[in-house]
Order: sequence, then C-alpha cells, then structure tokens
Amino acid sequence: MKKLLLILTAIFLVIAIIWLSQNSEKYKFDKIADNVYVMHGPLDEPNPENRGFMNNPGLIVGNIGAVIVDPGSTVEVGSNVLAAAEKITNKPIVVVFNTHVHGDHWLGNQAIVARYPNVKIYAHPNMIEQAKSGEGERWVKLMHDLTEGASDGTKPTYPTKASTHLQIVNAGGETFKIHHNITRAAHTNTDIMVEHVKSKTLFMGDNGLLHRHGRFDNTSDMHGNIKVLEYVINLDLDYYVPGHGPTGNAESTVKPFLNYLRIVRDEVKKGYEEDLADYEIKPIADRKLTAYHDWHGYKNNMGKHIGKMLSEIENLDE
Repeated sequence: MKKLLLILTAIFLVIAIIWLSQNSEKYKFDKIADNVYVMHGPLDEPNPENRGFMNNPGLIVGNIGAVIVDPGSTVEVGSNVLAAAEKITNKPIVVVFNTHVHGDHWLGNQAIVARYPNVKIYAHPNMIEQAKSGEGERWVKLMHDLTEGASDGTKPTYPTKASTHLQIVNAGGETFKIHHNITRAAHTNTDIMVEHVKSKTLFMGDNGLLHRHGRFDNTSDMHGNIKVLEYVINLDLDYYVPGHGPTGNAESTVKPFLNYLRIVRDEVKKGYEEDLADYEIKPIADRKLTAYHDWHGYKNNMGKHIGKMLSEIENLDE
C-alpha cells in the first residue's frame, strides 16, 4: 500500500508540474517596449481546453502603479493574467481599460477588483450601459456554455469610469489617451482604443485583428471599421496591439485586416451594382481573398461578412 501511495504521489506531481508548465507558458507576457507587455492569447474560440482564454491582455508598468488592458474572459483567466503581471512587477494595479462589451475581453475584471478593490476601470459609456443591461450576464452564460463549465464562478464586474474621446488618463505615473467616437460604430458601438503615449503603443481592441476573423454583430459597422483603421494608421505610432493576433507596426498588424475589409467592400459594391445576391458575390470575393484563407474563422465568417457589407451598402443607397 505504501509503495502504491508513493507511485500515485509521483504521478500526481508529474501531472501537476506539466500543468503548471503549460499554464505558465499560456499566461506569459511578451515585452514589446519599455515597461509595456502583451499576453498574446490563442486564436481559437473559447473552449474547455483554453478555458475561455483567447484575447490579448496588455500590461503597462509605471513608477507608482500598473495598468491592465482587457484582463480576459473569466475570473480564472483574470487571476492568471494578474499572477503573470505580478511576476513582472509588485506595483499595484491602479487602472484597467475595457476596450468593448464582448465578455472575452472584460469579464476578468472580477479577479482584478478582488485583489485591488479601489482600481478604476474605464470603458465607453455605451459599453457600461449595455453590459449592465444584460450583455454582462449573457456573456457569462455564453462563456459557461462554450467552456462546458470551466468558467463557473465568473460574475460581471462592470467598469466604473465612462470615457470620452481623446481623454487623457494619468495612471501609475504613465499617460494614456483614449480614442473613440471616430465613427458611430466599428467592431461594435462600444469601442475604445487606448494609446500609451510614452511608448507610442495603441491597444486597438477588436477593431484590429490579425490571423483571425471575428464577427460583426448588430451594433457593428464594417464601413466604420475601415475608417477607424485608417484613423489609427494616421496616428503614426510604433506599436499596434490587436484584440487577437500578433502585435506589430501599422504595416504588419493594421493593414492586413484593413485590406481585407476594403476588398470585401469593393467586391460587394461591384456585385450590388450588378444586382448580384450575397451568395453570388461570395465566390468572386473568395478568389480575391486568398491571402486570408488560412486566418482562423475564415470559412465560418467570410460569407457573413459579405452579407453584412451588402446590407450596409443597400442602406447607404436608400
């Protein structure tokens, strides 16, 4: 019996070490500039294996405090993001920014507030209103369903500060500028983008995507998303952090998705002028989009993007 217990203990320790190693690697911040870090999440949808983690949390460390952008999708993810941040700095988290209402980016607020009850959380006023009016609870249920219960224990913890366009926020000894209201809507009508002034870094939220296709919901505007990406390129910053995908400069990180949206717009506009239906436009556009065929979610989302763009163009023509 004693020998069996020793064997079982050894097996348990090996499994624990493997799990900790994998978990540590998954929740790891990459340094992109002085005191600026990004944790590049998986490109998959939330599932039992990734336990809901899929976005790109950001960490900026100042002289007297630290700031987190989009702490993730569940209380567990938020706790892991916080633990990874505390490996880099022992300074308190003083501010959190939530880029938009989709819960994969902000439900991790719960873990940050549990550790730092006085933290200020900034978001678009529309995001706060929608989250409190049911979107928060809807996302909690969605994460539960997608992760098959791995997200259990997560509760909506809402932003506390409504932001304004070009608002300056001084936090932890660092300066941030909030960008929104560039257009009525883009990825959603709740988007903010957060510029860390010193490092010339912009956290774009899901207005910017790379190697992953997202959805455009009923508050989104694809034409608006194009305008926003043109706007951010004109900011002439050094680093652009997408909501999903690798960080880089404007050429490597912003332009690929912008070009995708422009191709979809142009092909749909041509099809509309020729009185084609969305299913007739889709194969024509597909041939122009070969560079995007390997992006995660292309097959599931491209046709929906065609339909969404067609609807927008029809509305513009009314």
